[in-house]
Amino acid sequence: MELLADFAALLRWFQEAEVLSPGQVSRLSQQWGGSAQARRTVEAMRRLRETLRKEVLTMENGGTVHHAVIDEVNRLMSEHPMLIRLKTTGNVSSMELWFDPRRPEDLFAPLAHGAATLFAGADRNRIRKCGQCVLHFYDTSKKGTRRWCSMQLCGNRLKVAAYAARQRRLNRNPSARGPRPPTAASSGGDRT
Repeated sequence: MELLADFAALLRWFQEAEVLSPGQVSRLSQQWGGSAQARRTVEAMRRLRETLRKEVLTMENGGTVHHAVIDEVNRLMSEHPMLIRLKTTGNVSSMELWFDPRRPEDLFAPLAHGAATLFAGADRNRIRKCGQCVLHFYDTSKKGTRRWCSMQLCGNRLKVAAYAARQRRLNRNPSARGPRPPTAASSGGDRT
């Protein structure tokens, strides 16, 4: 099932990923919604998605990213760069990436940057296909053992939330774990 059916779907995806604000989505939709340029951008995004998917599969299987894909990502980053700005919160300053989407094609900026970041710095052992859906994800968990994505469509978010709730309950009420086997130190018996 194609989830990037049109420009509106593409904008919803960017908003869900918190790459675009609701105001940006509204502005881009009003300006470009039914245009041929928006349709061409959606088609180009789908092609890029499939190209990147193949490269992720190659990485998962121990291969290297093809030079043609590197050239394409570099071209996109050159034409649609991410920008850096200084952000201050209280007395702490930091830099953040941002982009200014004025045309549909500008939506390539965060995708090309994300692809470059993945290809250049990802531990390929943490790139996985979700066990429940079609998505691939980069496992950022502490132990690197996660086997599911966190997308709403997949439904695994609910499983993760239920697991976390169970763990919180168990940590608040250790007796809910059931009896613990005796250890040598707590059994009171001799160690023969």
